[in-house]
Amino acid sequence: MSALSEIREQILRCQRCSLYSQPEHRCYVPGEGPEDARIMFIGEAPGQRENETGSPFVGPAGKFLEELLASAGMRREDVFITNIIKCKPPQNRDPFPIEIEACRHWIDSQLEIMKPRIVVTLGRYSMAKFFPKDTISKVHGQARRR
Repeated sequence: MSALSEIREQILRCQRCSLYSQPEHRCYVPGEGPEDARIMFIGEAPGQRENETGSPFVGPAGKFLEELLASAGMRREDVFITNIIKCKPPQNRDPFPIEIEACRHWIDSQLEIMKPRIVVTLGRYSMAKFFPKDTISKVHGQARRR
């Protein structure tokens, strides 16, 4: 079993925050894509469609992401896609800081295993992981080195 598969299995058993016990959803969306992907996309949190399928970015945002990838000559299968938190918050609310902190280990482990050359943050919560002092309105669309 690959290191990324082991992390996935651990995420599927996670109980680090209260989201795991939410009865209205399956709870875990660990992320998907090849372990050797050079590009990792990190969103905020799974939504309803992601929750139903267990795959990240499968709703309208996912279709848009696939169109953007295609315009760059890439396919979804070429990149790794995940979220800052791995469970759907109730009513699609913003993730709470305690939930982000509970999932920090998972995203850090995925980054360590994969060592992507490029990380694309999709939203303010994923951007804040890498650039906590910046606002998304200030850095939107800018390439940044860390």
